[in-house]
Amino acid sequence: MMNTPITLFLTIITIIFSFQGFQNQRFFNKYAFNIDGILKFKEYHRMISSGFLHGSWFHLIFNLYTFFSFGESLEMVVGSVNFLLIFFASLIGGNVLALIIHRFEGEYTSIGASGAVCGIIFASIAVFPEMQIGMFLIPFSISSWMYGLLFVLITIYGIKSRSSNIGHEAHLGGALLGMIAAIALYPEVLKENYLPIVLIVTPTLAFIFLLIKHPDYLFIEKFSFRQTDYKDIDAEFNERKAAKQEEIDEILDKIQLKGINSLTAREKEALERFSGK
Repeated sequence: MMNTPITLFLTIITIIFSFQGFQNQRFFNKYAFNIDGILKFKEYHRMISSGFLHGSWFHLIFNLYTFFSFGESLEMVVGSVNFLLIFFASLIGGNVLALIIHRFEGEYTSIGASGAVCGIIFASIAVFPEMQIGMFLIPFSISSWMYGLLFVLITIYGIKSRSSNIGHEAHLGGALLGMIAAIALYPEVLKENYLPIVLIVTPTLAFIFLLIKHPDYLFIEKFSFRQTDYKDIDAEFNERKAAKQEEIDEILDKIQLKGINSLTAREKEALERFSGK
């Protein structure tokens, strides 16, 4: 732990920030990644703060477990400052790709450290391509470069199919930026591990190019460069937010018509909760 202070620090901050989000919906809404919040209201802090929020304890624990599994060894090799640079480059890079792809979906909301975690994983792959990685429910491990290639292909399929609420775009963007950051900081890894890096980066860059320049090639029916009502990651969160907004609107309408003294105890409690008091 003493040799990896940034890994420990980021873990603690993520737990505190996520817990606050669990307890306070207003706090959660303020710091989550949201297209309108970023593009319309210029709340650029969401590009970073969203990486420290999570939707559930399972979401948080899974991300932190993966982060720790790769983060400690990587930080010990690259150093704390470089590790921090890789982390934030991955976090921002993942959110930038999500922002580009979903820029016409104003209500699109996402949370989680997955983009940054993917960046840490792929930085580790660049540095340790022969490292063995085990996966849940699979009784054997595979080389990290093979894991990286499989991850990229599965993520590309996830973006193309848009069949789940997983933020594949942030995963892919974070993974790519994490690997690029590691190469930029340690150019020698490109010479030493040229082939596995090329195998991973080439399909990633090619897909991103097609996704941005020629979405019709991918046969994506609801690709977000045109207006769409498609909601991706955290659809459940958006539904909860809409339901709560409807509830608070009803309370405010009642106050306007009959005054605040007309509220029931439950309505007053809900009003205080929504106001963050």
